[in-house]
Amino acid sequence: MSMPMAKGLFHRAVVESGSTLRLGDPVLNAKLAAAVVAELGLSKATIDKIQTTPYPHLLEAQAAALKKLQPAPPPGGPGMPLRRGAPPRLGFGPVVDGKIVTRHPFDPDAPQASASVPMLIGTVLNEQSPSMTHPELEVMTEDEMKKRAEERCLDKTDAVVAAYRKAYPNVKPVELLSRMFSVRTNAVTQAERKAAQNAAPAYMYLFAWQTPLLDGRPRAFHCSEIPFVFYNTDVSAFATGGGPEARALAATVSDAWINFARSGNPNHSGLPNWPKYDAAAGPVMIFDKTCEVRNDPDRELRKVVEQAMS
Repeated sequence: MSMPMAKGLFHRAVVESGSTLRLGDPVLNAKLAAAVVAELGLSKATIDKIQTTPYPHLLEAQAAALKKLQPAPPPGGPGMPLRRGAPPRLGFGPVVDGKIVTRHPFDPDAPQASASVPMLIGTVLNEQSPSMTHPELEVMTEDEMKKRAEERCLDKTDAVVAAYRKAYPNVKPVELLSRMFSVRTNAVTQAERKAAQNAAPAYMYLFAWQTPLLDGRPRAFHCSEIPFVFYNTDVSAFATGGGPEARALAATVSDAWINFARSGNPNHSGLPNWPKYDAAAGPVMIFDKTCEVRNDPDRELRKVVEQAMS
C-alpha cells in the first residue's frame, strides 16, 4: 500500500507492506483479461455488460481463468522472490504499456521523477499468519511446518527452515512459518535503490507488535500498523484489542508519520534516533512494545531465501 502525503501529490511517499518493483507483463495480462472475458461469455461487442456483472461472478471468472492459464503457479508465493528461470506468476494489476505507464516502479532503479520525494518504506513481521482463521494450526508440528514450507521452497526447504530455526529457536512452528513467508526482499531493494540516488532520503520500519485478539493468532498481520499510523487503535479495537498498550504505541507511530508528512523526517522525541536508510548498515525502526533501531536484522535470512529461490 502506498499513499501520497502532505503538501502535494507525492510530496511524501509511504509504502506499507507492498513494495512493488516491477509491474505485470502486458502480453500475459492481455491473455488473462481475454480469458476472464471468455469465462463471462462476453465478447468485444458485448463487453459493456461487464459493468453490470455481479461481483461474485467476476471473482468466479477470475479464478477460473487463472486456473486454466496457470494450473500450477510457480513456487514462491506472496512475500517471497520468484525462482530464477520460473515463468512469471499471473495476476491482476497494472502493466507497463509504454504510454500511460512508461516504466516499472523501481526496476532497474529508482525513478528519477521522484528523486526529490522522501520515502517511508516498511513491512510487518508476520504478514500472513496461517492460524488466523484456523486455530487448529496453532499446534502445528515441526514436520507439518516443513511440509507447508515445501510448497514454496521445494528442494531448499531444509536450508530455509534451518536458517529460520537458528534465528528464532523458541517460536512455535506456526509462528516460524509466518515469519518465513514475510520476506522483506522487495522493500529492502526499493530502499536501497532509493538511497542510491543520493537525493531525498528513505526510512525503513518493521511493525512487529502482535495483536492480542483471537488469542494472538493474527500476530503482526498485513495492514496491522494502519490503526497505529492514524491513532485509531480504539476505533479499530476489532484489530488491535484497544487498551493502553496499543494506544501508547499509536501515539509513537502517529507522531512519526505526522513528522514525516511535515518535514520528510519521521524522527521525534518519543523514538530513538531513526537514521535514513543506507545499504551498508540497513537501519530499520522496529515498532513494538519497545521501539528500537536494528541494522538489517534479517540480512542472512534473506540471503538464504534468495539462494533457495535461485
